[in-house]
Amino acid sequence: MTATHEPPEHFDAVIVGSGFGGSVTAYRLASAGLRVCVLERGKTYPPGSFARSPLEMQRNLWDPSEGLQGLFDVWSFRGLEAVVSSGLGGGSLIYANVLIRKDERWFVEESPLPGGGYEHWPISRADLDPHYDAVERMLRARPYPVGSEPYASTPKTVAMRDAARRLGLDWDLPNLAVSFAGNGGPPVPGEAIAPYEYPNLHGRLRTTCRLCGECDIGCNYGSKNTLDHTYLSAAAHAGAVLRTRSEVRRIAPSGGGYRISYVTHAPEAEGHRTRTARLPVTELTADRLVLAAGALGTPFLLLRNRAAFPALSRALGTRFSGNGDLLGFVLGATHADGTPRRIEGSRGPVITSRIRVPDETDGAAGRGSYVEDAGYPAFAEWMVEAAGAPAAAARMARFAAGRIWARLSGSPRSGLGSELQALLGDAAFSAGSLPLLGMGRDVPDGVLSLRRGHLQVDWTSATSTAYFEGVRGVMRDLAGELGAGFRDNPIWHLRRRVITVHPLGGAPMGRHPREGVVDSYGEVFGHPGMYVADGAAMPGPVGANPSLTIAAFADRLADHLLDQHARRGTVVRSTAPQDGHRPAAPAIPRPAPAPERAPRLWFTEEMKGFVALGEDDSQRGYDRGRAEGTALSFRLTITIEDVTRFLTDPDRAGTAVGHVDCDALGGRLPVERGIFNLFVHTPADLGDTRRARMLYRLLLRDGAGNPVTLSGVKDVHDDPGWDVWRDTSTLFVRLYAGHAESDEGAALLGSGIITIHLPDFLEQLTTLRATGPEPGDAVRALQAFGSVFLGELWTIYGPRVLDTSGSGA
Repeated sequence: MTATHEPPEHFDAVIVGSGFGGSVTAYRLASAGLRVCVLERGKTYPPGSFARSPLEMQRNLWDPSEGLQGLFDVWSFRGLEAVVSSGLGGGSLIYANVLIRKDERWFVEESPLPGGGYEHWPISRADLDPHYDAVERMLRARPYPVGSEPYASTPKTVAMRDAARRLGLDWDLPNLAVSFAGNGGPPVPGEAIAPYEYPNLHGRLRTTCRLCGECDIGCNYGSKNTLDHTYLSAAAHAGAVLRTRSEVRRIAPSGGGYRISYVTHAPEAEGHRTRTARLPVTELTADRLVLAAGALGTPFLLLRNRAAFPALSRALGTRFSGNGDLLGFVLGATHADGTPRRIEGSRGPVITSRIRVPDETDGAAGRGSYVEDAGYPAFAEWMVEAAGAPAAAARMARFAAGRIWARLSGSPRSGLGSELQALLGDAAFSAGSLPLLGMGRDVPDGVLSLRRGHLQVDWTSATSTAYFEGVRGVMRDLAGELGAGFRDNPIWHLRRRVITVHPLGGAPMGRHPREGVVDSYGEVFGHPGMYVADGAAMPGPVGANPSLTIAAFADRLADHLLDQHARRGTVVRSTAPQDGHRPAAPAIPRPAPAPERAPRLWFTEEMKGFVALGEDDSQRGYDRGRAEGTALSFRLTITIEDVTRFLTDPDRAGTAVGHVDCDALGGRLPVERGIFNLFVHTPADLGDTRRARMLYRLLLRDGAGNPVTLSGVKDVHDDPGWDVWRDTSTLFVRLYAGHAESDEGAALLGSGIITIHLPDFLEQLTTLRATGPEPGDAVRALQAFGSVFLGELWTIYGPRVLDTSGSGA
């Protein structure tokens, strides 16, 4: 990845992502006169550009390194799959248009979680209600218009209503961000939509909903009031700069603001494998940085760039949930007399109605949920019908047998209408089937982290078993009332995995940094002017479809940001934590240049252990890192370029090359420059012959390219007991932001302990090598090094060996 050399362009605010959080924020800030830039990794999708054919669909996925720059980004993690969007307008391009406010009682406080801690919402429904109002107006929210035809007789809507009422469940028509009427008159499918007060950025004709069930794969008619047609068009009209195909890789504080680095995915790269790590980088600077890349994208960006943000809360990556998403199927509905019942899942927008199941906060048992009809495109009816394979196979056999008999018997009949009708069957299976989408208050105990530079989610349905069984029970009851069978989606049936289209959490809001990454306005603790505006900020499941709540949260965030902007003074950034339990590491002297002909010695060392980011005490960092699985190891080749000088140089400096492995920082990180000092005395040690230190300073870059320093100390000193092995094999480690020449004043990222394991030490002994210009120099170099090493150990620990009094003095 190479950088361009043009000076960075500056904005009042840069917004990463164009979904519900980013679009709302962009419009609000641009309308207030701020210079705003929105960076969206995907491309634009005007009406008529969404994929429909198999050829188009197989390229409609996101993986630019493989030449894919499509709409759908599919992730697979432990316990769940996730589907998110990539395109201008974010998730609004593929969501089902539903706008439901989070239930007032579901803003829980101090709700215990199974593994410890709490789900706590530092905002309330009252805080969001005026912002809900504003978003609903902007998105032209209104319920499905069942007051007139063809809407009143939409079969799936009627079926959901009838089944819910017989079960005594709360059924209603939620607000939808869909245009059913074009010019303020009655709803009419396919009518031209009147232009808004601001120009549409696509410049294409939009028409009202044609009831085709294609909402979730992109609306080719422009009937959905998606963010590109609403907030983003309004933001562009107000002066916001919208840059598509622009994927942010690196973020960092810079001069009181922030520096943002992104790569551009060129249109001509589609269909071709691309080494995306080597794409040219464009840099921007901004006074304010708003992260709105989604509940997977935003935490991933923060985790990869954590080295640049030493004050980030250790809550980063926590409180992840899938908003209780669960997919089920009603199959083959019938009337009471056994005749097939039409449900027609492909008719209407994807979702028209919802059923609300009460929660323990409402006085009921268990965690609440919503169940909604989940339609699909008409072409999917063929796949649904094919699912009734035995009947279809029988019809095919009858049709083939009939045609063979006609040929053999010489039948003069040439019309095939009735035969073809019989071949197709009554289509009762597809007409009587319907997906059901459940969502609600699952347990937000998932954790996001990095593994070799890739995002990982540690989440399982086990802690939410009671919730999911409750949702399945409601779905099964609905199917029963419709005279239909119920089927789980295959991955739940086989492996208890879920598919979420509503991932939430990972950078949750909280009352303080120990509880959350951001405050109730989305501002990142410890990094003023940086905000999280998307679903990552949710500290738990929204319960209902979360888009409206995310948008309202972003609208409230914008109020706060604009208020801060109006009152802006000098921004004082937080200082790094103070040193904790670890011997001090002074500035490490570099080795002097060696003569061309000098005896040289080298060996390889490998150490392993654990660190914790955000921890300033080495032992606590080790303990927490071990509990959380935050491993750190290194493999270094340490070279003494001039053994002769090394013997008399008090700094005893050598070079270190190799790599550090730490998933929390992005995987395997090459050492750009490393210095090692053997048995040196710090100013605090002078006069104490029974204490010396081995010092390590390794300059690295994390997975996003941000500079990081590993500073390590082995504190070799005589304590009661025989501790020479522990002292010489234990390295107290600190990680600092930037390339720090000393620990003093450096911004601390984390700390921990790594050690040499005995097998690695034995291997290390076999790697000791030396060379020299004259015969015998190699042997003499090894002997000299050994005498220094053992001599220092004898100076420190020898008095205890000779002490016969037992006092250890």
